[in-house]
Amino acid sequence: MKKYLVAGLLVWLPLAITVAVLAWLVGALDGLFAWLLDALALVLPAGWAPVIGALQRVPGLGVVGTLALLLLTGVAAANIFGQWSVHQYHLLMHRIPIVKSIYSSVKQVSDTLFSSNGQAFREAVLVQYPRPGAWTIAFVTGRPGGEVAAQLTGDMVSVYVPTTPNPTSGFLLMLPRADVVALRMSVDEALKYVISMGVVAPPVRALPSN
Repeated sequence: MKKYLVAGLLVWLPLAITVAVLAWLVGALDGLFAWLLDALALVLPAGWAPVIGALQRVPGLGVVGTLALLLLTGVAAANIFGQWSVHQYHLLMHRIPIVKSIYSSVKQVSDTLFSSNGQAFREAVLVQYPRPGAWTIAFVTGRPGGEVAAQLTGDMVSVYVPTTPNPTSGFLLMLPRADVVALRMSVDEALKYVISMGVVAPPVRALPSN
């Protein structure tokens, strides 16, 4: 009986968690879109109230609206006027007290992570952490910069060590490149390995022939 229950759990648990995460995401986007519609109703004539109320009851409209907004923003930002507008928007955000600190930090991280020419999370490696002889998977995020780089000598790299099974939290380490062991597995495979607590191991790839 226990064997069959576990087998059934292994079939349904991944699907249930996937559906729950997607449902939460859709609900969050629908809630945000409903809030935007409420704000829009304050500036539109009263005759628009039935239309806005009908839109708020459409399930999944927040996802469609978010995708459409991202697409339109990307298209607008690709031309010269759009680039100028985005630049002015960035300047405005950097002039607002308190907001500028949060905005600039988030923007630097997002530019690093999603830039096509960036190197963040492009390589999975092995490092010894939290003590010599204990190994864990980490991700190269770049090189130390600024005052930190001036205090370090040699070929150093910055790596992010994720926690298990939640990789969104972790630790930043700055190590000599010689202490980092490069892996042939992809970043996605390494993340699966971390999230599964080492259960889902990627296949071993043969060394390239000379």
